[in-house]
Amino acid sequence: MLKYTLQRILYMALVLLIITGMCFVLVRMLPPVELPPGDPHTAIIEARRQAQGYNEPYMVQFGIFLKNIFTKFDWGVSDKLYFGQDVLKIFIEKLPATIVVNLYSILFSIPLGIGLGIFAALKKNTWVDYLISTVTMIVISVPSFVYAFLIQYIFSYKLGWLPFLMKSGTDLFSPQMFVSMLPAVMSLSFGVIAGFTRTTRAELTEVLTSEFMLLARTKGLTKAQATVRHAMRNCMVVILPSIFGSFVGILGGSLIIEKIFGIPGVGGLTLNAINGLDYNVFILTTCFYTSISLVGSIVVDVSYGFIDPRIRMGSKK
Repeated sequence: MLKYTLQRILYMALVLLIITGMCFVLVRMLPPVELPPGDPHTAIIEARRQAQGYNEPYMVQFGIFLKNIFTKFDWGVSDKLYFGQDVLKIFIEKLPATIVVNLYSILFSIPLGIGLGIFAALKKNTWVDYLISTVTMIVISVPSFVYAFLIQYIFSYKLGWLPFLMKSGTDLFSPQMFVSMLPAVMSLSFGVIAGFTRTTRAELTEVLTSEFMLLARTKGLTKAQATVRHAMRNCMVVILPSIFGSFVGILGGSLIIEKIFGIPGVGGLTLNAINGLDYNVFILTTCFYTSISLVGSIVVDVSYGFIDPRIRMGSKK
């Protein structure tokens, strides 16, 4: 298991390096952003560009870029959005809002999604099961930004219960801030709830029809006892890794949802960097999202081996 984990980490580092290199070269092929004359930060940015080898071949520039990251953890400064400010400092300031909004979404979605999945499996082939399965498929098929517009129209415009945009400030855990986050949390939750409902329903339905469940019933266990003691334990082999992956993925957030609801997070920063041609900010956020995706896949794969001892990943026969 340790060998497999180390291999996955090495592969992850290699993939991250390749993607970062591709993004870096493509960005450096674009013409540099014109700097405003007379601004005191212009001379600083020009000096930094010379130190980063803007006139050197692309691979030399990439080597200098990696050296600055590994030796000084220096991702450069903003050329346009936050002119002259440190890119990493800006990113760290934006990260908490992304984490909090997505954390609320995950904590709300997981129990509701698993509960609906269990209920649908226990009511298999009834109108309840058909209704939940149909709604689940519809919800999964609709993008989250569609729910965002519907929530804004119904709850913010028509009913006036919720604000259109997230409240500004750093009091991320205050009641007023929580209320202002609800539209974004609800928009992010629909897809997650539907995903967990579908997974739980599929796994529990399969387990309930297994032979060992029939044996458990013949030994005198009631349907509820057999479901809780045996069926749910086997379902967790698939469900728990998904939960772990979801908690890792909360750092990634949602670019479009953050933009719609004015959340001052990493998603909005990324879109602004793309629109504003702020290349250093874009490279940092791209590396961040790539890392989150890779780490999430590793956590899901490795967790299978810890949850179910029968699984021996990476073993040779």
